[in-house]
Amino acid sequence: MVSEHSEPATDDTSAMALKILVAGGFGVGKTTLVGAVSEIRPLRTEEMLSEAGQLVDDTDGVDQKVTTTVAMDFGRITIRAGLSLYLFGTPGQDRFWFLWDELSQGALGAVVLADTRRLEDCFPAVDYFEHRHIPFVVAVNCFTGARTYGALDVCRALDLDQGTPVVLCDARDRDSGKEVLIRLVEYAGRMHTARLLDSVG
Repeated sequence: MVSEHSEPATDDTSAMALKILVAGGFGVGKTTLVGAVSEIRPLRTEEMLSEAGQLVDDTDGVDQKVTTTVAMDFGRITIRAGLSLYLFGTPGQDRFWFLWDELSQGALGAVVLADTRRLEDCFPAVDYFEHRHIPFVVAVNCFTGARTYGALDVCRALDLDQGTPVVLCDARDRDSGKEVLIRLVEYAGRMHTARLLDSVG
């Protein structure tokens, strides 16, 4: 079993590293998820929210938030021996969207975090990955006090393509976040295999 702080083998030629994006609306828990699951000290590019930023950032529902990601978060987790995931958390505000195209280059797939109190905030991320045919799962971050909805309800509300996984999670919990990532890797693997078979069929 791989321990929480174990290092991936450097002499194993079969070792694989996959790039995963963690996306979603402002204040949905992207930085929290990356920090919770990362086995290395996560890289964060956070700045304090300013009065000027309040004019362009919608902070309804996340009034207690005092910082924001301005470039990306970065972390790493070893799923099993020989398989590591490099996690890139995207900035949530519209004004930083120019970074998304660079961050998405070479990504296996993405986790779209959703908050049922502000479900509409994850529509742009869902649209982005659907239009670029990047496999993704929707992970509903279960905030304290928020109404709980089933996966099917969320799937319908977001009008997701058939088969897109929706999972419930706690972005603060390492095991919960790891399960989301495993679900994404499995789903993305099936999607890429199906596309490969279609291309040679």
